[in-house]
Amino acid sequence: MVLYEYPFNESIRTMLRLEHLFKRLTLLVPRDEPVDHHFALVTVFEIMDVASRADLKSDILKELDRHRSVLLGYRGNPHISEAALDEVIGQIDEGYQALNNQAGKAGQALTANEWLMSIRSRISIPGGTCEFDLPAYYAWQQHPAEARRQDLARWIDSLWPMKNGLDLLLRLLRDSGVPHRVVATGGQYQQPLPQGRTYQLLRLRLDESLDLVPEISGHRLMVSVRLMRADTEGRLKPFGQDAAFDLSLCA
Repeated sequence: MVLYEYPFNESIRTMLRLEHLFKRLTLLVPRDEPVDHHFALVTVFEIMDVASRADLKSDILKELDRHRSVLLGYRGNPHISEAALDEVIGQIDEGYQALNNQAGKAGQALTANEWLMSIRSRISIPGGTCEFDLPAYYAWQQHPAEARRQDLARWIDSLWPMKNGLDLLLRLLRDSGVPHRVVATGGQYQQPLPQGRTYQLLRLRLDESLDLVPEISGHRLMVSVRLMRADTEGRLKPFGQDAAFDLSLCA
């Protein structure tokens, strides 16, 4: 099954982009090749750009606090495991405190590193980090892989409170959705949303053997899915047949 996610607001859209970047970073850092560590640095700078949004940190803290309040309301419920509840609340408290105690925005401490900022200023220029443009950076790339990894670990250490808080928040959000099987008749599906309830994320799982791409749109009253298939040139064209998929709405 191939999973697609559609955010209903700008805050969740930013968080998903940031999660995507953190996943890329954790894949690149353990590798040995200099080119992998180059793109790890590219990713660090992209994370700094996304995390520079003024209200992102406060949004994550506010949502973690809201989830904590909701979970506290389950105390004493005979259908809820108190041990499991305490564990999740403890994770929220830990993530909240770590992020709240971090001064400034994620990666802000790195802006004081002139060497890193010189790379950042050149990295968006095609070929701008060649050895004749940044010889000190080229020399760093010749260091042993483990030495480069240690440097990267030191530089990205200040990003982890944001990552951990983000991972926890998105896990709680995704767990709130219950998947159900629906059918797109003639390749199209619409579902009205109940008034008085605000959804933040749509999750859609398609059988990969169908080779379909969903075009998703949504607002507070309705979600729509149109199934498409790419031709040999990569152009998407409507898939005019019935197809089933799993749909979750996360509030």
